Parts: sequence; structure tokens; C-alpha cells
Amino acid sequence: MGMDITVWVVEWAHLMRLAPDRRLQVLQETVDGAEDADSGADGAGWLWPLGPERRWLGRYEFDGILGSYTPHFRAANAWDAVRGAVPPVPQAAVDDFLAGLIWWGPDPAEDADHIDDGVFPSLDALWRSGPVIVRAPDTVAGLVVAWQRTQPLLPQLRGPYRVAHAALTDSGHPAADFDSFVGLLAQWAEVLGEARRRDWGVIGLPM
Repeated sequence: MGMDITVWVVEWAHLMRLAPDRRLQVLQETVDGAEDADSGADGAGWLWPLGPERRWLGRYEFDGILGSYTPHFRAANAWDAVRGAVPPVPQAAVDDFLAGLIWWGPDPAEDADHIDDGVFPSLDALWRSGPVIVRAPDTVAGLVVAWQRTQPLLPQLRGPYRVAHAALTDSGHPAADFDSFVGLLAQWAEVLGEARRRDWGVIGLPM
């Protein structure tokens, strides 16, 4: 079984009012088995849990992914392969955006953390092991700015990305094509934009 991740926007003031050692458990219990308002026939996009006790969060379903973390990992792996051939300005912009979410950073030995301090004292209570993303409203605001820098520069990635994609595919490492890569980034930008509009945070859990 591969890794999975479920991504939520969360009302931060509500989460922070909970006792620190109860936050993770309450979040998992609140989202587990939540009945969602329908997002459309394909199930992609925003799903807002029904019931007043769940109005402090909303789930985003990435298009065609069905909760799998694999496309996110493949996007990060593809960026790792292509970034050396990308000009410095777009490279730095995409670095800042992806390192805040799904990429391990320019130094694999350091492995960029995607968890803001002070939210969950411990992750020992996770129901499943897997990738975790915890971004408070201030971090979300910074990532929105990173996306605003990144988006207009993405056409400069097309050529280098195609070369890297071919090399990865030839070496037996599946990777999304350029349009799928950009589409995934745009969906992350939608998540961040909705959280920013509400002054909420973003949390991804293996559920």
C-alpha cells in the first residue's frame, strides 16, 4: 500500500483554542468519517464537511489523485531533476514554493521540514504513518507570495522540464509531464489561496 495524504484548510483560532496535547486527536476524530457536501460529479475540488461541529475545516480533493501521495512525490522528484537546468530566478521561486509543501529541499541530507513548530507537541498519536504538512496562517501567507512569484515564471520551465522528464522516464522513474506538474502546483496554490482568504492554516495528514 502506498502513502496517502488528505489536505485540509483549518480555522487556526479554533485549533489553537484546543489543549496542545489534544489538537491532533481532535482533528483526526473530527475529519474521520465526516460526511461532506458534494463537490461535483468527479469528486475533485472542495468538500466542506456537514454539521456545525465541523465548520472549522474544509477538505481539498486533488484532481485524479484519490488521496495518494505518489503524484506529490513524483512532482518533487521531477523538480529535483530539472531545477539545475532552470535559470536562477524561476529556480528560486519554485524552490520556495515546493520546499514549503512537498519537496525535501536542495540538500537531501537536510530534508526540509513541512511542519510549523508549536502546533502539535508530538505526532506520536497519528493514526497512520506517512507525510504530514502543518502550515500556520503566517506560513500560508508566505507561500501565497511565493506562488505569486512562481506562476508567471512557469513557462521558463517547459523546455528544461521536458528534457528532465524524458531522462526520468527512460531511467524507469515515473514522472508527471509538464502540464500535469504545473496543474498540481496550481491546485496547491488554490488550497493556499482559500486558506489565506480565510486566515486559516493548511494541514495534510495520512488518513
